[in-house]
Amino acid sequence: MLKKLLVIPTTLFSVLVSAAISTILSVSLHAQEMADADITVQPAAGGVYMLQGPGGNIGVLATDQGLLLVDDKFAPLAEKIEAAMKGIEDKELKYVINTHYHGDHTGGNQFFSHKAPIFAHENVRSRLSSKTDHKVASLPVVTYKDGITIYLANEEIQLTHLTNGHTDGDTYVYFKKAKVLHTGDLFFEVGFPYVDLDSGGSVKGYLANVKHMLKNTPDDVVIIPGHGKLTDKSQMLAFAKMMEFSINKVSAALAAGKSEQQILNEGIGEKYQHLSWAFITEEKWLKTLVADLK
Repeated sequence: MLKKLLVIPTTLFSVLVSAAISTILSVSLHAQEMADADITVQPAAGGVYMLQGPGGNIGVLATDQGLLLVDDKFAPLAEKIEAAMKGIEDKELKYVINTHYHGDHTGGNQFFSHKAPIFAHENVRSRLSSKTDHKVASLPVVTYKDGITIYLANEEIQLTHLTNGHTDGDTYVYFKKAKVLHTGDLFFEVGFPYVDLDSGGSVKGYLANVKHMLKNTPDDVVIIPGHGKLTDKSQMLAFAKMMEFSINKVSAALAAGKSEQQILNEGIGEKYQHLSWAFITEEKWLKTLVADLK
């Protein structure tokens, strides 16, 4: 008796092969990018530095009593991050902070957890532990609900949780003596923000959180954004105005009965369309606004 053979149509077979090749190439290119990546170091103020490379921006406090790390990018970059830190001050790592749970900010947790305790909002540990591929060693071991303060050498590091902005587990980190603010992904200097609606994010909550940081930090604060270049309060204020404009524009369009497609066709307007970037295009930003505000 002959067994029936599964016959895949030629067109479908081609699609499947193309998809498989694309996935393999994507993984291969990502691995190559990590291998080729450099971690650059830029002074912010006091003993605080910004480290850049693929993924979210890192903050480092360097003191003669040890180091403190804010976020740790992707796992393959961990040793390069450590080398960059040691290049600033060859001291022991004392503390690690996760500003939220996304992989481009927590990927190095497993490596660094063996060197220092990881601090994060309780929702960060919850979301990381819910991932099927998570490792226990990658989880924060000190969690908090509203915030916590860490003292290292003569610096006071204030960790403050703000609800439902980029995610439901966001923390901003303020170095009080140095007057440096690490916003995590509550500020994208590079362009339109990513609001993770599936992880408790909210566009109105995000704007409220940006306004909170503006109100509760000094005017001469140096800002390390989640993505983008080292910046200042004037740029974060402009970012808040863009968000407010976007929310008001889309809210009014929805109230007038306009469809998502009509809103996309109208666009964000000339003043802000230049803020479209590789990850969050103008279209994606508008779709996020519609999804959250409708």
